[in-house]
Amino acid sequence: MRTAGGHIPRKRFGQNFLIDDGIIAGIISAVTPRRGDNLVEIGPGLGALTDPLLARLDRLQVIEIDRDLIARLSGLHPPERLVVHAGDVLDFDFSSLGDDLRVVGNLPYNISTPLLFRFAAFAASIRDIHVMLQREVVERMVALPGDSEFSRLSVMLQYRFDMEMLIDVPADSFDPAPKVESAVVRLTPLHPLPHPARNEAVFAEVVSRAFAQRRKTLRNTLKGLMSAEQLAALGINAGARAQELSVADFVRIADAVAGPA
Repeated sequence: MRTAGGHIPRKRFGQNFLIDDGIIAGIISAVTPRRGDNLVEIGPGLGALTDPLLARLDRLQVIEIDRDLIARLSGLHPPERLVVHAGDVLDFDFSSLGDDLRVVGNLPYNISTPLLFRFAAFAASIRDIHVMLQREVVERMVALPGDSEFSRLSVMLQYRFDMEMLIDVPADSFDPAPKVESAVVRLTPLHPLPHPARNEAVFAEVVSRAFAQRRKTLRNTLKGLMSAEQLAALGINAGARAQELSVADFVRIADAVAGPA
């Protein structure tokens, strides 16, 4: 099945092309690109966002894995205005694009979580991120402690970003239409981190273990790392579940596990 642009969507790349002019305009308005911005678009596809971004920028960089789409984009725009990076975004070194980087994209839903964690790894060089994701993923990202959607993803991203859901995007805004609803979210790196962990690897391990069995209490999920008495000494109820804790709570636990600096 070909899209309106004559391209056959490739399922292995998670291709669903945005076709709703109102949603496109809403995303561009949310991003508010300025001429000299250092902006990269992930998965430009058929150019739904690429063209209006280029109209407002001196230069745009894009990351695309599909060779047919790369050839199409390269034929439509001169290289001094559109720089095309061919390859898998999960392997891409975002620090190579310079500082104060702005990221925009309609992310392939099949790689959204690992890609979000990759953004976190490069947060120091990023100004902001505006991306479209499956709505339920965005709901998990912005969920608060105590919410049923609050998860490992919530904690790990909220540790490093301020996040806001901006736009609901119905399935019929795409060609082909996905089987899920979507949403646009803004991520703004936190500088400085409000709750920096002494050892981020330990922090990640604590969060992962705490959420590995959501119905179990911290007494059970963190067994071997922290005793109930040690949790109580930190002001944390060992009978609580992971989704009841804040980012700051997890940092306190991780710092206690990591020991003195």
